[in-house]
Amino acid sequence: MGGKFFRKPEPEESDRVPPGQHLAKGFPVLTYGDTPQVTTDNWEFRVWGLVKEKIFSWSDFMAMPQHDFTKDFHCVTHWSKLDVQWTGIKVTDLINQLELDPKVRHVMVHCYGGYTTNLPLEELVQEENFFAHTLLNEPLPIKHGGPMRLVVPHLYAWKSAKWINGLEFLDHEELGFWELNGYHHRGEPWAQERYS
Repeated sequence: MGGKFFRKPEPEESDRVPPGQHLAKGFPVLTYGDTPQVTTDNWEFRVWGLVKEKIFSWSDFMAMPQHDFTKDFHCVTHWSKLDVQWTGIKVTDLINQLELDPKVRHVMVHCYGGYTTNLPLEELVQEENFFAHTLLNEPLPIKHGGPMRLVVPHLYAWKSAKWINGLEFLDHEELGFWELNGYHHRGEPWAQERYS
């Protein structure tokens, strides 16, 4: 993989690029199924399951502390992009507003369009994880998951769900879309956890 769209990492970048990855010169768009058409006017975010159920509006999210993030991004399809600049809300800032049942161990991430992906609670509630609404100082494009997506930088990008609209809190593991279709349950790039 190389040439027009991808390149091999330079030696000084090699400690940031997981095995089997090449660097993308742009920001590839990979989507399964139709692209949901959601605006900030009709976007909402629901939490349910083993939590006090609540629905957040776009303005509720915009009222939370906003942060800039610069993170590397690794796709299971063998490309990475370094130093991606985002703005958004820390997952932990949302979680701190919720009343979770002590039995919660897992989370199912739900998205407009029906996509799901699963995460253990401890993988979700890390300080580096965030809900992104801005990419490169512009509103997050629909093709990249706008108006809001989850970003989980330490796992492959299918865990960074686009068009996010909710979290379901569980006491057991359930598998999301790609996990049910053969992808690894966790997806850690440095361990090359691509497939189960």
